[in-house]
Amino acid sequence: MQRKIYYPKRVPLFKLVEKIKLWPSRGGVLHGIKTFEVRSSSYAFVTTHCNKQMVVRNSKNSHAARWLRNKWYAKTCEKCRIPQWKIEKYSVTVFKSGRFSSFMYQQSGGEDSEPVG
Repeated sequence: MQRKIYYPKRVPLFKLVEKIKLWPSRGGVLHGIKTFEVRSSSYAFVTTHCNKQMVVRNSKNSHAARWLRNKWYAKTCEKCRIPQWKIEKYSVTVFKSGRFSSFMYQQSGGEDSEPVG
């Protein structure tokens, strides 16, 4: 089993999606992200591996952010072909209250496997 990875609970959605590379749809289907382009501070353009394209808003309290933090999904997208190791890594990820500044330091050059907070 993999080592647990810790992320702060209220991290901005864009930072979380850039790191995890997964996107939950409204129907509960978990998609793999092919490209993620930030267009402005509040909007980004997402393309999934099944070639679905969408414009998403940066919100800590959005539907997608809550589903990612709580690790909710009904099934994975068959067209995206998310590997089993990625789903297992996602399932052991822990989101907890912690210091946001240490997460930002980790993003800028710290080790990815170190616990935050």
